[in-house]
Amino acid sequence: MLANILDALSQFTIADFFDILLLTVILYSFFRLIKDTKAYQMAIGLAIVGFLFLLTEWGNFVVSHRIIKYFITYIIIAVIVLFQGEIRRFLVNLGSHSFTKPFTLKSFKEKLEDLFLAIDYLSSKKIGALIAIEKEVSLKSYADRGTKLDAFLSKDLLVGLFFPNSPLHDGAVILRGNKIVAAGCLLPLPASHSLGDEFLTRTRHLAAIGLSQETDAAVIVVSEETGSISLATKGHLKKMKDKDDLKSNLLDYLQNQ
Repeated sequence: MLANILDALSQFTIADFFDILLLTVILYSFFRLIKDTKAYQMAIGLAIVGFLFLLTEWGNFVVSHRIIKYFITYIIIAVIVLFQGEIRRFLVNLGSHSFTKPFTLKSFKEKLEDLFLAIDYLSSKKIGALIAIEKEVSLKSYADRGTKLDAFLSKDLLVGLFFPNSPLHDGAVILRGNKIVAAGCLLPLPASHSLGDEFLTRTRHLAAIGLSQETDAAVIVVSEETGSISLATKGHLKKMKDKDDLKSNLLDYLQNQ
């Protein structure tokens, strides 16, 4: 085995180096994408199966190796089924990467106080709201389903959009930087979720989870039943303790590469 390793190293070329580097970047990007999701544990399980395959081959465990080998035949199908959400999000990230994010985030911070004032008001009056904040993946396809506004973000406008009986209060508002791109937007519902009994208004919360599974957007939900505020990112929904908790979690996520 040592002789084979030395022989391989002697034939190592610059093309091999870039080949390994590219594979490393792809694997790193994928594991970074599925971090803190159930798919992460599944990926570890698949890695263990791969290790057992190599171990049984090196140890000449004929029966065990043959069983694992037959099992690996179906791994590709299993990966597609188990990781369909993560694979879709990975491909969307590749196709929608924005190089203007630092400028967009800067303009968003300029209107941050207006956003939080509006959320405070909506929460205190128990007015339901669903606000999606675009990160790197474009939300244009979802904005196109609603009413285009392209208006600067302000507390009064945001509150007015969600005020009961207003034409657009049932849908989601999509923010890009310091602008409200569209309102009354329909968001996707998740194929699966772990929404607990603590979230009474299920539709808005499910839509928030659905969009955060499909894209890298941060989605803020205000419950019309309790006035509680929640934040959905990467398919996870977390109830915020107060305004400072929301601000900290939101900015940490948006600034994280």
